[in-house]
Amino acid sequence: MGQRVSRSDFEWSYTEEPHASRRKIILEKYPQIKKLFGYDPNFKWVVLGMVLFQCASMFIVKDLSYPTLILMAYCIGGVINHSLMLAVHEISHGLAFGHARPMANKLFGFFANLPLCIPMSISFKKYHLEHHRYQGDEILDTDLPTLLEAKLFCTTFGKLCWVILQPFFYTLRPFITYPKPPSMLEFVNLLIQLAFDVAVWHFFGGKVILYFILGALMAMGLHPVAGHFISEHYMYQKGYETYSYYGPLNFITFNVGYHNEHHDFPAVPGSRLPEVRKIASEFYDNLPHHNSWVSVIYEFVMDPEIGPYARMKRKTRGLAS
Repeated sequence: MGQRVSRSDFEWSYTEEPHASRRKIILEKYPQIKKLFGYDPNFKWVVLGMVLFQCASMFIVKDLSYPTLILMAYCIGGVINHSLMLAVHEISHGLAFGHARPMANKLFGFFANLPLCIPMSISFKKYHLEHHRYQGDEILDTDLPTLLEAKLFCTTFGKLCWVILQPFFYTLRPFITYPKPPSMLEFVNLLIQLAFDVAVWHFFGGKVILYFILGALMAMGLHPVAGHFISEHYMYQKGYETYSYYGPLNFITFNVGYHNEHHDFPAVPGSRLPEVRKIASEFYDNLPHHNSWVSVIYEFVMDPEIGPYARMKRKTRGLAS
């Protein structure tokens, strides 16, 4: 089973999450960062291109052998679908058309969601924004692994299994630990997605649906681009709960690696986060960070000091906090 992790509990913090206070200090010193707020007008065209690429790939995928399909899903389709998930992440912050056009953002989220085959754009937003507001809250931050996950996957082999199964934990955990009643827009998201899936199945066959779903699942598990799930908030250095990644995979993930910068300034689109770091370099250059998501995954699995327990938690104070 491999070496057991050395931790037996999460790292409990009794201070506020660090981003709100750092945001205030940075803006006092560099008010020009406010000019970076808003949305990137090029973003929608990038997302449009990715969705159209996935749609065009259906004409090829429908005739592939299963081994070739799986290889292409891991190397190509899954990477693009993972990038589309991160596009949905940008959209959840109102960064497709700006905060003044919330319905345009929601509708575009439905569109970006299509090749994923599973409706998630609306559900993701209602949980993700609380992850920002209540980072580390033992109940409200559903990005935190559960105690059961930490106890079950506490060996080298167990952590490897946890990484592979990560898409299931990441997707299902919020509905189990912090269930919320579905909204009307979630049903709309579901109906639009089902209509797309049925049309794809009818005209191109089940292989295409398998290609989209399998690719998304593999690219959320043991895959280089999935390293960001671990790199963002797992405690690789004691006392630090958010980590940025400054490697080349930011190019295909809307700069989600600039995670300290993103949590400090969620109103800044991903394309401008490097500018935040450049302006306020003294606040970021000395923070621990990652340069390789592959190394992040390897260390997570092999290092006994890192595992699902390596997260900073705070006692819940409820939505009124």
